[in-house]
Amino acid sequence: MHPARLRSRREFLRDGLLAGAGLVTAAVSRAASHATDPHSWALLADLHIAADRATAQRGIVMAAHLEQVVRELLALPRWPAGAILAGDLALNSGQAGDYVALRELLEPLRAAGLPVHLAPGNHDHRERLRAAFPEMAQGPQPVADRCVGFVASARANWFVLDSLDKTLVSPGRLGEAQLSWLAQMLDAHADKPALVVLHHNLDARNGAFALQDAPVLFALIRARPQVKACVFGHSHVWSVWQDPSGIQCINLPPVAYVFQKGDPAGWVHATLERGGMTLELRCVDHDHPAHGEIVRLLWRRG
Repeated sequence: MHPARLRSRREFLRDGLLAGAGLVTAAVSRAASHATDPHSWALLADLHIAADRATAQRGIVMAAHLEQVVRELLALPRWPAGAILAGDLALNSGQAGDYVALRELLEPLRAAGLPVHLAPGNHDHRERLRAAFPEMAQGPQPVADRCVGFVASARANWFVLDSLDKTLVSPGRLGEAQLSWLAQMLDAHADKPALVVLHHNLDARNGAFALQDAPVLFALIRARPQVKACVFGHSHVWSVWQDPSGIQCINLPPVAYVFQKGDPAGWVHATLERGGMTLELRCVDHDHPAHGEIVRLLWRRG
Protein backbone atom coordinates (compact mmCIF):
# COMPACT_ATOMS: atom_id res chain seq x y z
CA MET A 1 0.00 0.00 0.00
CA HIS A 2 1.75 3.10 -1.23
CA PRO A 3 0.40 6.68 -1.09
CA ALA A 4 -0.10 8.24 -4.51
CA ARG A 5 2.11 11.19 -5.41
CA LEU A 6 0.33 14.54 -5.38
CA ARG A 7 0.94 17.48 -7.69
CA SER A 8 -0.38 20.98 -7.03
CA ARG A 9 -2.49 22.75 -9.64
CA ARG A 10 -5.09 25.47 -9.11
CA GLU A 11 -7.28 25.07 -12.18
CA PHE A 12 -10.59 23.23 -12.16
CA LEU A 13 -10.57 20.40 -14.21
CA ARG A 14 -25.60 13.25 -17.27
CA ASP A 15 -27.24 12.39 -14.70
CA GLY A 16 -26.51 8.97 -13.15
CA LEU A 17 -29.04 6.18 -13.22
CA LEU A 18 -29.82 4.56 -9.89
CA ALA A 19 -31.06 1.14 -8.92
CA GLY A 20 -31.33 0.93 -5.15
CA ALA A 21 -31.93 3.11 -2.14
CA GLY A 22 -29.20 5.73 -2.04
CA LEU A 23 -30.54 8.50 -4.26
CA VAL A 24 -32.01 11.79 -3.15
CA THR A 25 -34.09 12.58 -6.22
CA ALA A 26 -34.16 16.03 -7.71
CA ALA A 27 -37.20 18.20 -7.10
CA VAL A 28 -36.91 19.94 -10.44
CA SER A 29 -35.15 19.32 -13.72
CA ARG A 30 -31.57 20.49 -14.11
CA ALA A 31 -31.30 24.17 -14.98
CA ALA A 32 -31.28 24.24 -18.76
CA SER A 33 -28.87 27.17 -18.90
CA HIS A 34 -26.10 25.46 -16.90
CA ALA A 35 -23.71 23.00 -18.52
CA THR A 36 -23.09 19.62 -16.91
CA ASP A 37 -20.00 17.43 -17.14
CA PRO A 38 -21.28 13.84 -17.35
CA HIS A 39 -17.86 12.54 -16.25
CA SER A 40 -17.47 14.76 -13.19
CA TRP A 41 -18.50 13.77 -9.64
CA ALA A 42 -18.37 15.41 -6.21
CA LEU A 43 -17.18 13.05 -3.45
CA LEU A 44 -17.88 13.97 0.18
CA ALA A 45 -17.52 12.17 3.52
CA ASP A 46 -17.91 12.77 7.24
CA LEU A 47 -20.25 15.76 7.28
CA HIS A 48 -21.43 15.38 10.91
CA ILE A 49 -24.40 17.74 10.59
CA ALA A 50 -26.34 18.62 13.76
CA ALA A 51 -29.93 19.71 14.14
CA ASP A 52 -28.65 23.06 15.42
CA ARG A 53 -26.63 24.45 12.53
CA ALA A 54 -24.54 26.54 14.93
CA THR A 55 -23.16 23.41 16.59
CA ALA A 56 -19.37 23.27 16.60
CA GLN A 57 -16.95 20.40 17.18
CA ARG A 58 -13.18 20.79 17.47
CA GLY A 59 -13.66 24.49 16.74
CA ILE A 60 -15.51 23.83 13.46
CA VAL A 61 -19.12 24.71 12.64
CA MET A 62 -19.93 21.70 10.47
CA ALA A 63 -22.98 23.20 8.75
CA ALA A 64 -20.91 26.17 7.62
CA HIS A 65 -18.42 23.82 5.95
CA LEU A 66 -21.19 21.99 4.08
CA GLU A 67 -22.79 25.29 3.04
CA GLN A 68 -19.48 26.33 1.52
CA VAL A 69 -19.09 23.05 -0.34
CA VAL A 70 -22.60 23.35 -1.77
CA ARG A 71 -21.88 26.90 -2.93
CA GLU A 72 -18.64 25.78 -4.57
CA LEU A 73 -20.38 22.94 -6.39
CA LEU A 74 -23.03 25.25 -7.82
CA ALA A 75 -20.39 27.82 -8.77
CA LEU A 76 -18.50 25.36 -10.98
CA PRO A 77 -18.49 26.28 -14.68
CA ARG A 78 -19.86 22.82 -15.37
CA TRP A 79 -21.86 21.03 -12.71
CA PRO A 80 -20.95 17.46 -11.82
CA ALA A 81 -23.23 14.60 -12.81
CA GLY A 82 -23.91 13.99 -9.12
CA ALA A 83 -22.62 14.05 -5.57
CA ILE A 84 -21.88 10.98 -3.48
CA LEU A 85 -21.82 11.36 0.31
CA ALA A 86 -19.89 8.54 1.97
CA GLY A 87 -21.28 8.37 5.47
CA ASP A 88 -21.33 10.00 8.89
CA LEU A 89 -23.94 12.39 7.60
CA ALA A 90 -25.22 13.14 11.12
CA LEU A 91 -23.40 14.58 14.12
CA ASN A 92 -23.22 11.66 16.50
CA SER A 93 -26.13 9.23 16.84
CA GLY A 94 -28.24 10.12 13.79
CA GLN A 95 -31.01 12.09 15.44
CA ALA A 96 -34.07 13.02 13.36
CA GLY A 97 -33.27 16.73 13.59
CA ASP A 98 -29.78 16.14 12.19
CA TYR A 99 -31.27 14.79 8.98
CA VAL A 100 -33.79 17.62 8.75
CA ALA A 101 -30.86 20.06 8.84
CA LEU A 102 -28.92 17.95 6.34
CA ARG A 103 -31.81 17.92 3.90
CA GLU A 104 -32.16 21.70 4.19
CA LEU A 105 -28.44 22.19 3.58
CA LEU A 106 -28.57 19.94 0.50
CA GLU A 107 -31.71 21.62 -0.86
CA PRO A 108 -29.81 23.98 -3.24
CA LEU A 109 -28.36 20.93 -5.00
CA ARG A 110 -31.75 19.25 -5.13
CA ALA A 111 -33.39 22.43 -6.46
CA ALA A 112 -30.72 22.62 -9.17
CA GLY A 113 -31.50 19.05 -10.20
CA LEU A 114 -28.11 17.70 -9.13
CA PRO A 115 -28.51 14.09 -7.87
CA VAL A 116 -27.18 13.29 -4.40
CA HIS A 117 -26.41 9.72 -3.31
CA LEU A 118 -26.18 8.90 0.40
CA ALA A 119 -24.34 6.11 2.20
CA PRO A 120 -24.68 5.77 6.00
CA GLY A 121 -21.78 5.60 8.44
CA ASN A 122 -21.38 4.60 12.08
CA HIS A 123 -22.73 7.95 13.33
CA ASP A 124 -25.91 7.51 11.30
CA HIS A 125 -29.24 5.90 12.11
CA ARG A 126 -30.65 4.09 9.08
CA GLU A 127 -34.36 4.40 9.85
CA ARG A 128 -34.17 8.09 10.77
CA LEU A 129 -32.14 8.78 7.64
CA ARG A 130 -34.76 7.08 5.49
CA ALA A 131 -37.54 8.97 7.28
CA ALA A 132 -35.91 12.30 6.38
CA PHE A 133 -35.17 11.16 2.83
CA PRO A 134 -38.16 8.97 1.90
CA GLU A 135 -36.88 8.83 -1.68
CA MET A 136 -34.32 6.33 -0.43
CA ALA A 137 -37.00 3.78 0.39
CA GLN A 138 -39.00 4.05 -2.83
CA GLY A 139 -39.27 0.92 -4.91
CA PRO A 140 -37.92 -2.55 -4.14
CA GLN A 141 -34.97 -2.64 -1.73
CA PRO A 142 -32.10 -4.72 -3.15
CA VAL A 143 -30.78 -5.63 0.32
CA ALA A 144 -33.11 -5.76 3.32
CA ASP A 145 -32.29 -3.22 6.03
CA ARG A 146 -29.46 -1.69 4.03
CA CYS A 147 -29.15 1.46 1.90
CA VAL A 148 -27.38 0.34 -1.26
CA GLY A 149 -27.36 1.88 -4.70
CA PHE A 150 -26.16 1.41 -8.25
CA VAL A 151 -25.35 4.53 -10.27
CA ALA A 152 -24.44 4.17 -13.94
CA SER A 153 -22.49 6.79 -15.84
CA ALA A 154 -20.89 6.94 -19.25
CA ARG A 155 -17.40 5.86 -18.16
CA ALA A 156 -17.95 3.90 -14.95
CA ASN A 157 -20.56 2.35 -12.67
CA TRP A 158 -20.75 3.40 -9.03
CA PHE A 159 -21.76 0.87 -6.37
CA VAL A 160 -22.82 2.65 -3.16
CA LEU A 161 -22.69 0.39 -0.10
CA ASP A 162 -23.93 0.54 3.49
CA SER A 163 -21.22 -0.35 6.03
CA LEU A 164 -23.18 0.79 9.10
CA ASP A 165 -23.24 -2.10 11.56
CA LYS A 166 -24.59 -0.41 14.69
CA THR A 167 -25.03 3.30 15.38
CA LEU A 168 -22.21 4.66 17.57
CA VAL A 169 -20.17 1.48 17.11
CA SER A 170 -17.02 2.47 15.24
CA PRO A 171 -16.26 -0.72 13.27
CA GLY A 172 -18.30 -1.36 10.15
CA ARG A 173 -19.62 -4.47 8.45
CA LEU A 174 -21.21 -5.16 5.06
CA GLY A 175 -22.59 -8.61 5.80
CA GLU A 176 -23.20 -11.64 3.59
CA ALA A 177 -26.41 -10.39 1.97
CA GLN A 178 -24.89 -7.10 0.84
CA LEU A 179 -21.68 -8.74 -0.38
CA SER A 180 -23.78 -11.23 -2.35
CA TRP A 181 -25.76 -8.37 -3.90
CA LEU A 182 -22.51 -6.59 -4.79
CA ALA A 183 -21.10 -9.70 -6.45
CA GLN A 184 -24.25 -10.21 -8.49
CA MET A 185 -24.38 -6.55 -9.55
CA LEU A 186 -20.72 -6.48 -10.49
CA ASP A 187 -21.15 -9.60 -12.60
CA ALA A 188 -24.22 -8.15 -14.28
CA HIS A 189 -22.40 -4.88 -15.11
CA ALA A 190 -18.95 -6.04 -16.10
CA ASP A 191 -18.86 -3.93 -19.27
CA LYS A 192 -17.56 -0.77 -17.54
CA PRO A 193 -15.10 0.11 -14.78
CA ALA A 194 -16.69 -0.36 -11.36
CA LEU A 195 -16.14 2.06 -8.45
CA VAL A 196 -17.18 0.97 -4.95
CA VAL A 197 -18.17 3.56 -2.32
CA LEU A 198 -18.72 2.96 1.39
CA HIS A 199 -18.07 4.75 4.66
CA HIS A 200 -15.65 2.59 6.61
CA ASN A 201 -11.91 2.71 6.15
CA LEU A 202 -10.34 -0.27 4.38
CA ASP A 203 -6.81 0.14 5.74
CA ALA A 204 -6.05 -2.80 8.03
CA ARG A 205 -3.77 -0.55 10.09
CA ASN A 206 -6.95 0.98 11.54
CA GLY A 207 -7.75 -2.37 13.12
CA ALA A 208 -10.94 -2.41 15.16
CA PHE A 209 -12.11 0.90 13.67
CA ALA A 210 -12.05 -0.27 10.05
CA LEU A 211 -14.43 -2.43 8.00
CA GLN A 212 -14.49 -5.80 9.75
CA ASP A 213 -15.20 -7.84 6.64
CA ALA A 214 -12.73 -5.94 4.47
CA PRO A 215 -10.80 -9.16 3.63
CA VAL A 216 -14.00 -10.67 2.19
CA LEU A 217 -14.73 -7.49 0.24
CA PHE A 218 -11.20 -7.38 -1.18
CA ALA A 219 -11.34 -11.05 -2.19
CA LEU A 220 -14.60 -10.33 -4.01
CA ILE A 221 -13.42 -7.25 -5.88
CA ARG A 222 -9.88 -8.43 -6.62
CA ALA A 223 -11.39 -11.36 -8.50
CA ARG A 224 -13.38 -8.97 -10.72
CA PRO A 225 -11.00 -6.93 -12.87
CA GLN A 226 -13.72 -4.41 -13.73
CA VAL A 227 -13.43 -3.07 -10.16
CA LYS A 228 -10.93 -0.24 -10.36
CA ALA A 229 -11.33 1.76 -7.14
CA CYS A 230 -12.79 1.87 -3.64
CA VAL A 231 -13.81 5.21 -2.12
CA PHE A 232 -14.38 5.63 1.63
CA GLY A 233 -14.14 8.01 4.59
CA HIS A 234 -14.32 7.37 8.36
CA SER A 235 -10.70 8.17 9.24
CA HIS A 236 -10.98 11.94 8.55
CA VAL A 237 -7.72 11.63 6.60
CA TRP A 238 -7.07 12.39 2.92
CA SER A 239 -4.94 9.70 1.29
CA VAL A 240 -4.74 7.59 -1.84
CA TRP A 241 -3.02 4.22 -2.05
CA GLN A 242 -3.00 1.19 -4.28
CA ASP A 243 -3.92 -2.33 -3.28
CA PRO A 244 -1.41 -4.98 -4.47
CA SER A 245 -4.02 -6.08 -7.03
CA GLY A 246 -4.00 -2.60 -8.56
CA ILE A 247 -7.30 -1.38 -7.06
CA GLN A 248 -7.08 2.31 -6.17
CA CYS A 249 -8.11 3.07 -2.57
CA ILE A 250 -9.31 6.63 -2.01
CA ASN A 251 -9.72 7.84 1.59
CA LEU A 252 -11.79 11.02 1.38
CA PRO A 253 -11.08 14.02 3.62
CA PRO A 254 -13.81 15.08 6.07
CA VAL A 255 -16.12 17.90 5.12
CA ALA A 256 -16.47 18.63 8.84
CA TYR A 257 -13.39 18.55 11.06
CA VAL A 258 -10.02 16.80 11.10
CA PHE A 259 -8.59 14.72 13.93
CA GLN A 260 -5.01 15.85 13.42
CA LYS A 261 -4.07 19.51 13.15
CA GLY A 262 -2.85 20.44 9.70
CA ASP A 263 -4.80 17.77 7.80
CA PRO A 264 -7.14 19.11 5.11
CA ALA A 265 -10.92 19.28 5.43
CA GLY A 266 -12.93 19.48 2.23
CA TRP A 267 -14.18 17.41 -0.67
CA VAL A 268 -12.88 15.79 -3.85
CA HIS A 269 -13.80 16.73 -7.41
CA ALA A 270 -13.43 13.51 -9.40
CA THR A 271 -13.29 13.38 -13.19
CA LEU A 272 -13.65 10.01 -14.90
CA GLU A 273 -11.38 9.41 -17.87
CA ARG A 274 -11.19 6.53 -20.31
CA GLY A 275 -8.34 4.79 -18.50
CA GLY A 276 -8.55 6.22 -15.02
CA MET A 277 -9.70 9.11 -12.88
CA THR A 278 -8.38 12.51 -11.86
CA LEU A 279 -8.98 13.69 -8.30
CA GLU A 280 -8.78 17.33 -7.27
CA LEU A 281 -8.72 18.09 -3.55
CA ARG A 282 -10.91 21.10 -2.71
CA CYS A 283 -10.06 22.28 0.80
CA VAL A 284 -12.57 24.29 2.79
CA ASP A 285 -9.63 26.53 3.65
CA HIS A 286 -8.42 27.70 0.26
CA ASP A 287 -5.16 28.81 1.87
CA HIS A 288 -4.35 25.25 2.94
CA PRO A 289 -1.18 24.09 1.11
CA ALA A 290 -3.01 20.99 -0.16
CA HIS A 291 -5.84 22.96 -1.78
CA GLY A 292 -5.99 22.19 -5.50
CA GLU A 293 -3.74 19.13 -5.31
CA ILE A 294 -4.23 16.68 -8.16
CA VAL A 295 -4.01 12.89 -8.06
CA ARG A 296 -4.13 11.06 -11.37
CA LEU A 297 -5.08 7.39 -11.17
CA LEU A 298 -4.71 4.73 -13.84
CA TRP A 299 -7.05 1.75 -13.83
CA ARG A 300 -5.64 -1.73 -13.45
CA ARG A 301 -5.88 -3.89 -16.53
CA GLY A 302 -8.78 -6.22 -17.21
